[in-house]
Order: sequence, then structure tokens, then C-alpha cells
Amino acid sequence: MMATSGKDCGVKDGAPVCCNGSASANGAGPEASPSPKPLNGATVRPEGFTFTPQPTIEDIRRMQAEFTNERDWNQFHQPRNLLLAMVGEVGEVSELFQWRGEVAVGLPGWSEEEREQLGQELSDVLIYLVELAEKCHVDLPQAVLRKMALNRLKYPASKVHGSAKKYTEYKD
Repeated sequence: MMATSGKDCGVKDGAPVCCNGSASANGAGPEASPSPKPLNGATVRPEGFTFTPQPTIEDIRRMQAEFTNERDWNQFHQPRNLLLAMVGEVGEVSELFQWRGEVAVGLPGWSEEEREQLGQELSDVLIYLVELAEKCHVDLPQAVLRKMALNRLKYPASKVHGSAKKYTEYKD
């Protein structure tokens, strides 16, 4: 188990523990469903799903770095290897959706076991992505902010609302 800001992250008694000390399974912790808060007199309704605030991407990076260091696996975790491992994990996520046709938001009809498997495979993808970013010295949160700003310029809501066209297909 590792310490971040004086709080433990990792696994305790076989259950995942977030850096805030609370147990969490598949992102379903107490923070997963915030209550509506008034905004300028109006009630804001949750969209039905939010991520828990812990662990952060940095917490995940630290947990994976410790895990890798303890096993002396850095020799195998070069950028190319991590990318190929991540692609393999994306394939495992794809297998879970294969032959199902369209799948609705929230995965109605999926068993708890299928949801747990999806959570594990998505976690593998995220862990490899975070470690790949670390090895390539890419600050993912800052890269996301820059990319979202660029996407807002490429896809102005006034032009693209309701359309799935690529930005190069829009006329001024």
C-alpha cells in the first residue's frame, strides 16, 4: 500500500481502498451520486453517473509505479511495450461487447459479473495509459485541458450540434 498526502491508496483486506480511506468498487463509492445542489435558484440534477474523486490520475500513477518497482518490471515497461499491452487490453474490452449489437447507456441487462469484468478490463486500459504517459513524460491532465480547448475550436457547438461529421467536413 502506498501513501499519498498521508492517506493510503491500494488494497486493504482484499478490497480496493481509495486515497480518502473509503472502500470503492467499480467507482461506486459514496461520492458516486452527489445530491442535487442549487445553482442560481435552480436545482441541478445529477446525470446519473459521476466518478469518485479518488484516486486521482496521479494516485494511479504512483500506485502503478510502486507495483512495477516492487516487481522489477521497469525493464519490460518501455513505451512500445506499454502501448502494445494497452492495445491488447482494449481488445479484451471489445470482446465483452462483441456480438451484443447496440448496448444502451448504463448497460441494462448486463449481470453484475459482466459489469465487474468490464471494470477490470477498463482499469487495465487506464493503468497502461497512465504508465505510458508517465514513461513519455506527458502530463495527462494538462494534455486533456489543451485537447479540450482545441476540440472546442475545431467543433464549435453552433456549427456541429447534432452532427457526427469530422471537423474537416464543415463549411464556414
